[in-house]
Amino acid sequence: MDTDFVREGGAYRFSLTSYRPIASPLLNHADKLIKSIDPQRELRPVEVPQLHSWTWTFTGTIPEKIANELRGTATALAVDSALLTGEMATTGPQLIVTDVDSTFITTEIIEMLAAHADTEAEVRAITTAAMRGELDFAESLRERVATLAGVPQTVFQEILAEVELTAGAQRLVDAVHARGGHFGLVSGGFTPLLAPIAEKSGVDVYIANGLEIVDGKLTGRTQGPIVDRQAKADAVQRWSAQYGITPAQTLCAGDGANDLAMMAIAGMSVAFNAHPVVVENASCAVSFPRLDAICALLGWDVPS
Repeated sequence: MDTDFVREGGAYRFSLTSYRPIASPLLNHADKLIKSIDPQRELRPVEVPQLHSWTWTFTGTIPEKIANELRGTATALAVDSALLTGEMATTGPQLIVTDVDSTFITTEIIEMLAAHADTEAEVRAITTAAMRGELDFAESLRERVATLAGVPQTVFQEILAEVELTAGAQRLVDAVHARGGHFGLVSGGFTPLLAPIAEKSGVDVYIANGLEIVDGKLTGRTQGPIVDRQAKADAVQRWSAQYGITPAQTLCAGDGANDLAMMAIAGMSVAFNAHPVVVENASCAVSFPRLDAICALLGWDVPS
């Protein structure tokens, strides 16, 4: 994982979260390390329903060795953690932006569409290769969409009835809104499906791909610019400017290689049940399917 955010001096937050109880030896070990930096550190539980989470706030200078020990010990015990600095440690993000497929929702929309075209296996193989960074995303999207030619547009309503938000997704949206912030979605999926999902969830801004429709059927072609990794990063920068904040005040979360560019410019990046290449380049990771675990890593208490 990226540790470039660790620096000398200032305010820090270190958080642990798990869907299982966190062992006392891990809590004691972390507290001992943090106490060596700031004897006046504050330790408290974070209230996120059905999660076990703790957060420390402290100030001082954190040696790289201690930073690595804090994160490494937690990882070895299968507990997710985050070490935050500056504004991200004290106030948290003013803008949260997440990927959609397998992040904000539990499924891959393109695969749900492909199931209606009997091309699911073909599309899944292309999707997997693209998420690992083995294929150019734009080309892989065109190949997958081409398999959908002839599918009636009524498929959108059928799929929307089946789509489920990831556990904790709505709680994360509500949490950032409760703190005066904003929530955005960036998707390699499709606007006819993302628009109603975003509206229902109270999401502030979103982008996705267009699909060409002629005579009530998909043509197998996209419409408009393709939302690739650079388009996602551009959207984060555009929305940051729109809300009068810096990318450093933004948190980005995703699971695939297509999310790396936006994650690279964010003040905090979260690999969410992600491919190894994403975990290696993110600030921190959530390894279980609860999007509100991000609240825990930020030290945000949220209601049941």
